[in-house]
Amino acid sequence: MTSRKPNPPKHAPLTRSTGAPPSRDIESPEKLLKITGYPAVAALFQVAPERIVRFFYEDRMVPKIGTFCAFMASRHRPYRMLDAEELARVAGTVRHGGIIAIAEPRPLLPFSADEAKFWVASKQALFVLDGIGNTHNLGAIARTLAFFGYDKLVLSDHPLQAGLSDSAYRVAEGGLEYLNLYKAARLPALLHKLQSSYRIVGTSLEHGMPLENLPPDPRPPLVILGNEEHGLAPTTLRASEVVVRLKGKGSVQSLNVSATAAILAYTLKSPPTPPPQAARSPSRAAKPTLSRKPRPAGERKR
Repeated sequence: MTSRKPNPPKHAPLTRSTGAPPSRDIESPEKLLKITGYPAVAALFQVAPERIVRFFYEDRMVPKIGTFCAFMASRHRPYRMLDAEELARVAGTVRHGGIIAIAEPRPLLPFSADEAKFWVASKQALFVLDGIGNTHNLGAIARTLAFFGYDKLVLSDHPLQAGLSDSAYRVAEGGLEYLNLYKAARLPALLHKLQSSYRIVGTSLEHGMPLENLPPDPRPPLVILGNEEHGLAPTTLRASEVVVRLKGKGSVQSLNVSATAAILAYTLKSPPTPPPQAARSPSRAAKPTLSRKPRPAGERKR
């Protein structure tokens, strides 16, 4: 009689910490990302699970992560349940949300003006970050763009431009996984090359045209957002065809750059394609007119 193999568990076996120092599989090299928070980790498992090399979580997350653990088990990659203190030590922050994926960094694609000219067919605005130094702002902008259906984000080689850090992924809450990310070198020169395809729109805190006065243009806009403190560099402003600002009441100087990006992303998103007109239903078709039979001669009308 042959023994029957047990069915695989819905999620991998769980282990609790014994208070011993973390094993080497918990240590995260600096070159790897520590992606925390359920939305960000769930998006990573959905879009690019092959980048995940280790996975840790609290017991309260078990009902949500069965498929995550199953994937890690199928690839023979380490995953463990830890308490909140150990998770904070692994993540380097208490803001881990009870879940951490240690993942390979996502490479930035080189931005090409020639390739970007083919993107205009979508009529979608293109956003470029040129000196956004706060990683939280980078993450918030990525979240906004993904929410509104944008699929690209360009980072310039500005020395103050923030990169894709752990905190950027946490604040983006999965948005970075749904964007194609590009790195643009020598941005002003690229902007000059793209003027025939895109309308180059710079942004400013105090100067420029109010956004509501921006006239229509058949070209999709390429919107450049500058450093939180200094704004766009003079060379970038000179390469812009038009500079816009958000007009407030004057009580405060300006909005946070991520809030500005959200307003621009909503205002400049491409209009939806109108649905095709449905064929007329047979039930609503005009009824044929019935011809009346002639009344016999001499018959009175009742």
